[in-house]
Amino acid sequence: MKFNKTTLKNGLRVITVPMIDNPSVTVLVLVEAGSKYETKEINGISHFLEHLTFKGTTKRPNAIDISREFDAMGAEHNAFTSQEYTGYYGKADAKRCDALIEILSDMYLNPLIDKDEMEKEKGVIIEEIRMYKDLPHSVVGHLFEEVLYGDQPAGWKVIGTEENIRSCTRAQVVKYREVHYKSDSTIVVVSGSFDESQIIKNVENYFGKIEAGSGKPKLAVIEKQSEPQIKTLFKETDQTHLVIGVRTFSVNDKRIPTLRVLSAILGKGMSSRLFSKMRNELGICYYISASDDSSTDHGALAISAGVDNSRVKEAITGILGECVRLKDELVPESELQKVKDYISGITMLSLETSDARADYCGHKEILTGQIESPEDALKKVYAVTAGDVQRLAKEIFVNESLNMALVGRLKDGNEFKDYFKF
Repeated sequence: MKFNKTTLKNGLRVITVPMIDNPSVTVLVLVEAGSKYETKEINGISHFLEHLTFKGTTKRPNAIDISREFDAMGAEHNAFTSQEYTGYYGKADAKRCDALIEILSDMYLNPLIDKDEMEKEKGVIIEEIRMYKDLPHSVVGHLFEEVLYGDQPAGWKVIGTEENIRSCTRAQVVKYREVHYKSDSTIVVVSGSFDESQIIKNVENYFGKIEAGSGKPKLAVIEKQSEPQIKTLFKETDQTHLVIGVRTFSVNDKRIPTLRVLSAILGKGMSSRLFSKMRNELGICYYISASDDSSTDHGALAISAGVDNSRVKEAITGILGECVRLKDELVPESELQKVKDYISGITMLSLETSDARADYCGHKEILTGQIESPEDALKKVYAVTAGDVQRLAKEIFVNESLNMALVGRLKDGNEFKDYFKF
């Protein structure tokens, strides 16, 4: 995959990802402003600002003015907020590239943040919060983050709380935006079919008025644990949803390729060990998966499943058993090769579209400050040995790093303490 990175005089980074003869183009604007950049009093403000950016600009004063222009060219457009950054994007016919850059720059640079619109949008976000509360598999995911990180930004909800949203003022939003939406903290990614000689000029023209400088840095994550931790939430459900996981390391760690392989062995694909054990052998669940999530200063390997309320103990012991097996036994070379080929296959399939490539390059740049090509990343995956996997399993699958979150008809976590350990 080809890409180029240019840093403009004002510090704005521009990444171009050419895709010859691709019918579409995606423009993605990322800014280092997410929930990790918030205080507890304004938790949720990054996501709130994301919503308000679509509610009108000085040039397009109403939300309908923005959506009408996107719709008029058959474009996809949306935004997202995470712990580390906020993103705004548009995807359209390749010949609409200039129009996408212009609209997104207007939204990024000139949001009205109208007080009346802000009050109406509070209701929208509160309903979004309540929607996630009705989804047990969503609730348990956040509960797992609370177990890991507690009362600090990494343990708070990206979307914030109803109380914070209700009390949020226009002055707070404006101040937060002024602090974080700066040139050095922003990346513009253009991916697809376009005239590369014109892209830099167009971005420089439309984003030329961005405020120079860097945003306020986020607080470092504090990790402290000495024994297995369990957190439960009672909810009237037909299943118990659980996440079992361990602390790992940051996105820049040299062990990331080994972690990718280990995670895939456990729970990626229908031939993975957990799928085979939990679904095919025990018939205990419909969904089960393992994911490795690494950020700028922390990471976790998490195994998620939804199981029958009467078989929770069986599920926990089955999952932990597969983790211990990786510590005790070398992975057979045939299985190791299969997993590497699986990672390679899904990686390349995931990069078929212009928006996927924009997201890949933007994510790498904003978290690491550099873009490693998929090809180079896969070379490191193929270099992982069975011994590497076993050594990493022995490092991370230890009781002082073990955590679990459960949502279901549960009183507390005491009933699991006797056997929740490696």
